[in-house]
Amino acid sequence: MDYNELLEKAKKASENSYSPYSNFPVGACVLMESGKTYIGTNVENSSFGATICAERSAIVNAIVNGERKIVAIAIYGPKMKRCAPCGVCRQVMNDFRSDKGIDIILEDENGQPEVHTIDELLPLGFDL
Repeated sequence: MDYNELLEKAKKASENSYSPYSNFPVGACVLMESGKTYIGTNVENSSFGATICAERSAIVNAIVNGERKIVAIAIYGPKMKRCAPCGVCRQVMNDFRSDKGIDIILEDENGQPEVHTIDELLPLGFDL
């Protein structure tokens, strides 16, 4: 799948964000080894600890549907270019990485896909 398409799906997902506390919507679209894609958005909670990021929302959506291996994930935040995943999301991605790793797609300053690897964003990630 084209990374522009993944980024567009992440943009669309960000429109459904529930972020009344941070006012910082984020959307994600994960591409699994099967070729299927799953979207997610951030869902905040007044206790803050129960908040789920868009990336984990998309990954959980994939897992619920029987998927296990992530090939790529696009992340989009309309208020920030290069909206990178938090540390928790990076570790969750690492737990479900494909044998080839994961490409993480962010939107660059020109609105184009900017590709990073999970190893680049999570050096020495915990792995059993």
